[in-house]
Amino acid sequence: MFDRSEMLARTALPEDLVNSLYSFNPWWEGDPMPPEPSTRRHLVAQIWRRVDSNVAPVAVVRGPRQIGKSTALNQLIGDLLDQGTDPRRILRIQFDDLETMGNLRDPLLRISEWFERHVATARFNTLAHRGEWAYLFFDELQNLPRWDSQLKSLVDNSAVKVVVTGSSALRIELGRDSLAGRISTIESGVLSLTEIGLLRGMDAPGPFLEENGLAPLASKDFWQELRSHGLKHREFRDEAFSQFSARGGYPIVHREKDQDFHNLSDYLNETVIKRVIQHDLRQGARGRKRDATLLEEVFRLCCRYAGQTPSLGLLAEEARLALGADVGGQRVGNYLKFLNDTLLVRLIPPLEIRLKRKRGSSKLCLADHGLRASWLQEEVPLAPAALAEHPELASLAGHLAESVFGSVASTIRGLDIAHFPERGMEREVDFVLTVGARRIPVEIKYQRRIDQLRDTLGLRSFLEKSVNNAPFGVLITQDDSGEVDDPRIVSLPLSTFMLLR
Repeated sequence: MFDRSEMLARTALPEDLVNSLYSFNPWWEGDPMPPEPSTRRHLVAQIWRRVDSNVAPVAVVRGPRQIGKSTALNQLIGDLLDQGTDPRRILRIQFDDLETMGNLRDPLLRISEWFERHVATARFNTLAHRGEWAYLFFDELQNLPRWDSQLKSLVDNSAVKVVVTGSSALRIELGRDSLAGRISTIESGVLSLTEIGLLRGMDAPGPFLEENGLAPLASKDFWQELRSHGLKHREFRDEAFSQFSARGGYPIVHREKDQDFHNLSDYLNETVIKRVIQHDLRQGARGRKRDATLLEEVFRLCCRYAGQTPSLGLLAEEARLALGADVGGQRVGNYLKFLNDTLLVRLIPPLEIRLKRKRGSSKLCLADHGLRASWLQEEVPLAPAALAEHPELASLAGHLAESVFGSVASTIRGLDIAHFPERGMEREVDFVLTVGARRIPVEIKYQRRIDQLRDTLGLRSFLEKSVNNAPFGVLITQDDSGEVDDPRIVSLPLSTFMLLR
C-alpha cells in the first residue's frame, strides 16, 4: 500500500491532479471498480484481439458519445484484474473529466512518467522484458492538445499496451499520419441487433462479418449466405429489429428496457446531442466563431432530411427561415462537417469514378434513428408490423432505412461508401460500396411490395456499365418477400443486413 503523502512530496504533478488520478484508478489502493454491466458489446472482444496481436502498440476506438466506449475500457480493466494482473501496471485517465492539468506541458507524457516512476512496479521497458506489460487506457484523448505527438513519443520510447477512445473522427484521423504503423483503429457505432439481443437476454448469434478484412463483401456468395443466415435466425432477427425500431441502438435505452422511451429521450438529448453542442463545439480552432443555436438547427435539419441528399442552399434557406438570421450555404456546410466529425451524422459523398467526382450533395445518415425520435419527439417505426399500422409514414420510413444502412455500413472499418446521384441518362443508386477494385451497388426499397422491373432499374443500369466494375448488386428490402428474378441481384431485408455486426 502506498503512502500518498510521501508520493505527493516526490512527484512534480499538482496535488489535485494526483488526487484525480487516484480517483480514476481505485485499484491502486485495493479498492473495487464501479459496478459495470454484466453483458458486453462485441467491442470488448475486438479490443482484446488488437491488444493481444502485438501488431500495433495502440488500439484506437472511435465512435459517438454514449455508445459504450468507456464501459468497454472498464470491462477490459476488470478482465486484467481478474486475470491477476498487478493493479499497479494499469493506468486509466478520463480526459473528458480532467480539468486539473493547469499549465502542465505535455500532460500525457508527464502523467505516464509519473505513473511509471511512482506507481508501476518497474520501468515500462523492464516490465515488457519480463512479459508483464503496463496497460494504459486513455479515454477521450482527442480533447488533449498535441495528443498524437505525445502518444508517438510515449510508444516509441516505452514498450506499453495502449488503448485510446475518441468521439471525434477528425481529431483522431489528424493523428494518424504521425502515428502511422503504431495504431490500429476500431470503428464503433450504436448497438447491433446481436448486441441488442444480448442485452435483452435473447439467444443471439454472433456477428456474421468476421474481423478478417473486407474481401467477403465483394463476393455474391457472401451476401447470399447472409440472406440464408437471416432466414435461419428469423425469430431472433425480427424480435431484435422490432426493439431497434422502437428504441434505436443506444445502450441505455435497452439496459433500461422497462423505462418508457419518452422518459429516456431527455437523457439522450442531454448526454449525446447537447453535450456535443455545448462541449465539443468549444474544442475547435481558436478564434473560430461558432454558433450553438445554428448547430442545433443544422442537426434538426439532419434529422428531418435523414437518408436524403438536400443541397446546402436548401438547408441554408430553411435555417434562415427558422432562425430569422442570414445563414449561408458554406457555413451550413462547415457545421455539417463538424457534426460528421462528432460521428453523430455520417456524410456519404457522391461517387468518384476515374478521379471524376460526381456533382451532388452528401447523403445525411444519422448515427441512430433513436436520436431523431428523441430530438424531434417524432417516432417513425421501421419494423414491418409496426409500420403497417402507420402507412402514412411509409415514405419517411424509407428514408430512415437509407440512413440506417449508411450508418451501419460506415462502421465497417476501411469500407469505402458513396452514393450515385442521377445524372442525365444515368439512374440514381442509393449506395455504392467499393471493395478493392470492385463496386457493389445497393438500392434501398423499403416497401411492402417489390416491382421486379421498376425497383431494380438503378441497380441494373449500374451493373450494365463495364466502367463501374460491378459484378452484382444488393437490394435491401423491408422483409423476406422481396426476392427478384435477376441472378445478378441479391435481395435481403434491412434487418438481415444489420446481422453483419
